[in-house]
Amino acid sequence: MRFMEARPDGRAVVYAHIQADPLVLRVADLLTDATTTQRLLARAVMNGESVDPARWRAMFPALFGPSAPGPGDPVRDRSEAILGVSLEVADRGDQTRSQFRGAVVEALTERLLAGRTAPVRRERRILFDGRPAEIHPYDVTAEREGAAEAWDCKWGARGIKADVIHQLDDARRGAADEGGKLLVGLVVFDARRSCEVRLVRERGPVALEGLRLVALEGLDRLAGRKPG
Repeated sequence: MRFMEARPDGRAVVYAHIQADPLVLRVADLLTDATTTQRLLARAVMNGESVDPARWRAMFPALFGPSAPGPGDPVRDRSEAILGVSLEVADRGDQTRSQFRGAVVEALTERLLAGRTAPVRRERRILFDGRPAEIHPYDVTAEREGAAEAWDCKWGARGIKADVIHQLDDARRGAADEGGKLLVGLVVFDARRSCEVRLVRERGPVALEGLRLVALEGLDRLAGRKPG
């Protein structure tokens, strides 16, 4: 088993500009050490059109209400910053907003994984001896000898599709055929229950067999931390 850079094509070149956009990087940096509630705020805000920030503050009293930390508190300041950058993403057009959200999940996954293992890479193919090369690049890979990982990242549960599951499972089996081990999984910035329902619909009752699912509530596990 070996890793290789993905072959660039027109779509990849365009998407690379979005992945490197300073806004994507700012959102990912803020979400790396965010609480689950702060990440829920980010998902809710980025999921639709921009609205009055006061409405979002009212909907998340644990972050902004009377009992929440006051101005100058690190938790309150991070919540305000997350709200601000999430509104910037929401201000983008439908297609651009969708691409930004996907890039945010990938960048966040990269940062969290890097807190636990290294080296961590983006957009890499996995090759096996005697097998046709897969065109599909995996969003984030951890390439540590003897403990490699391959992750596909999705904004929402609707992005979980049978072909994605098959590609991950095929990589896992390819590594096993060579006597190696490859952890494969999905990182989805959505509720775990929604992801599990989607997985069963796409794959059946054995949906999680051999596949690691990390949903919004458990993102900190990527970094080896307890969910906060």
